[in-house]
Amino acid sequence: MNIVRTIYFALTPKLRFVARRIYYFPYDAYMKLFKRQDDKIPPRGMIFIGSGDFRQQGERLKNLVVEHTGLKPDGKILDVGCGIGRLAIPLTRYLSAEGLYEGFDIVKMGIRWCNRNITPEYPNFHFRYVDLKNDLYNLSTENEAKSFQFPYPRNSFDSVVLTSVFTHMMPEDVQHYLEQISQVLKDGGRCMATFFIIDEEVRKAMNDKQTTFEFNHAYNGYYLMSANVKEANVAYDENYLYDMIRQSGMQVILKSRGGWSKGREPLDFQDLLVLTKK
Repeated sequence: MNIVRTIYFALTPKLRFVARRIYYFPYDAYMKLFKRQDDKIPPRGMIFIGSGDFRQQGERLKNLVVEHTGLKPDGKILDVGCGIGRLAIPLTRYLSAEGLYEGFDIVKMGIRWCNRNITPEYPNFHFRYVDLKNDLYNLSTENEAKSFQFPYPRNSFDSVVLTSVFTHMMPEDVQHYLEQISQVLKDGGRCMATFFIIDEEVRKAMNDKQTTFEFNHAYNGYYLMSANVKEANVAYDENYLYDMIRQSGMQVILKSRGGWSKGREPLDFQDLLVLTKK
């Protein structure tokens, strides 16, 4: 684990957000002063998810969702861990007025920005703040993800998407979320989710120092990058993960190894799975 990441993990969740705002303050101030900031793109200091160009990453993600979940313009999609609108923003140009977008996240700042900047113009886009404990993003509550009931009717979504969500969750939480997804997903609906998945090939690559990330703390079925900030990055043994997926009533119909482990023609930096209800 490199020194910058070590220092970052040593901060509290609140200080991590503050540090990012301070680091990008000159850039964001310049963009605002000279009116170069697109009001449909959040200031860089507020973007706490992903890397690279926010707009381009959002477009790429939207294209993946449409291609691999079959989302139609009048479809209904749930964005779990919606962040600060990276997927929602390009979907405003894809979903029709008959379509529906629902998103929730545990970071209040991101939900507040989306409700102020997206929903007023697109009333079929809804964002909900959920107060759940996570040692990377939120330590101000004792509410646990493994007890959270998705606040949506059964069989209500054509597509469910999670990008860099399961990579920050412990096994009990992942199992519970998979079961909740299975409940709200329509029969034949699809879920696209990213993970860090460890199989024999990846395990050998890690041992040979050929992967971007290293997960040196091994447990029963899962691996941690940091023993101190457990949910910073979590990887799963492939068989262990697939068992959890089967127990939820879903099955894997597509797997793409991510760029982090030097996958061939990766769809994403993380490993990507497409699931469907049995």
